[in-house]
Amino acid sequence: MSTATRGTMSVDWEQRVDFDRLRSERLARLKVQLERSELGAVLAFDFANIRYMTSTHIGTWAMDKLIRFSLLTRKTDPIMWDFGSAAKHHSLFNPWLDTTTAEADADPHAPHHGAVRPRLEPGSRAGISTLRGAFSPQSEIADKVAAKIKRELEKFGVAHEPLGVDVIELPILFALQRAGITVVDGQQVFLEARRIKTGDEITLLTTAASMVDAAYEDLYEFLKPGVRENECVGLVSKKLYDLGSEYVEGVNAISGERCSPHPHVFSDRLIRPGDPAFFDILHSFNGYRTCYYRTFAVGSASRAQNDAYIRAREYMDRAIALVRPGATTADIVAVWPTAQEFGFPDEEAAFALQYGHGVGLSIWEKPIFSRLVSLENPEVIEEGMVFALETYWPSADGIGAARIEEEVVVTATGCQVITKFPAEELMVAGQRYYTVEGPLSTLRDSQSNLNTAAGRGEPGA
Repeated sequence: MSTATRGTMSVDWEQRVDFDRLRSERLARLKVQLERSELGAVLAFDFANIRYMTSTHIGTWAMDKLIRFSLLTRKTDPIMWDFGSAAKHHSLFNPWLDTTTAEADADPHAPHHGAVRPRLEPGSRAGISTLRGAFSPQSEIADKVAAKIKRELEKFGVAHEPLGVDVIELPILFALQRAGITVVDGQQVFLEARRIKTGDEITLLTTAASMVDAAYEDLYEFLKPGVRENECVGLVSKKLYDLGSEYVEGVNAISGERCSPHPHVFSDRLIRPGDPAFFDILHSFNGYRTCYYRTFAVGSASRAQNDAYIRAREYMDRAIALVRPGATTADIVAVWPTAQEFGFPDEEAAFALQYGHGVGLSIWEKPIFSRLVSLENPEVIEEGMVFALETYWPSADGIGAARIEEEVVVTATGCQVITKFPAEELMVAGQRYYTVEGPLSTLRDSQSNLNTAAGRGEPGA
């Protein structure tokens, strides 16, 4: 299983990502999971599930709108209803939507070669949901959506079987039910299909991680006392977009006393000498995400901060050493500390600090690693999974904390780490201070007096 990276473009002189293969293999995996279920069809409103099913994309602005939807039945290939002119664009530039491998929706009169045939009706159609309720209920948009779905279910003989839906607005749900359709949870069909990555997906995930490697290189050079957290976010975002990122989903930039407890959101705080600072960079390359933490000390690190980093790194390395096919999520979380060991009353309160999750077209995917659920409900690790492992430890001085995250690809014999920016030891950024005796030590307290015996009040000093 290759985790090699090449360029971000397609070329004629080297085998890189095969996007036709990516599309067909994703759809094939989804069809397998649909066949294994008790559902007659699955209906997707979630942006990532729509992309996995149809390989369509209209921009990240639409991710939270629930305006577009796609349907896959046991007897057909996907049908896509999209926002306004996007449907016409798909007809022009997404030819795979107008072909099918299924007999039921093929054009019986059209010539064809092999298993792929022209469709009797187009696979890309205009359709819109309720704009998160912005349409007046009197416009009956929800009933029109339900009518579109019911027509296809009846046409292909699955109207009396359960319809699995991933996420849904209540007006659409109620309209489907009024139309006599049994709606059930379809999330597991999608998530099970997406659990194991294809070779092309792994290449895209690894390439996305390599772009974050580059962003961390720039961030390390930029970090120094006097810059603000939001400036770091801007620097990283620009780097990623310059490299070809499709979407910078978020950059957590956390520094100084904000590190403990972890607030999960950046601010305009000014970074000071001796501050800890950790970052999480989440972006998308051709749809495939990253989740990638690194911790730095700015100028220097206190011993307490360095000790916290060593502890977080130890928990990370113990976890990675256990990753292999056949191991379980319970095996991994068993080597992580309990919530009470680092200052939280229970695992729910400490959720996502010692954590792991699948990474793909979204975060988070299967499998999930957490003492909250994994000990009692373990999931088996399989070859081809790609997931991130995250560890955290607060410093004993109550000021800072260390946060590390590595993404791994599960291989036949273990795993390969695809997040390459150095993290085995605490990195010191912005170090440029010199004393009369040479470079200022990078292992020091930011309060100068605490670096001398007299300042610490030691006897005889």
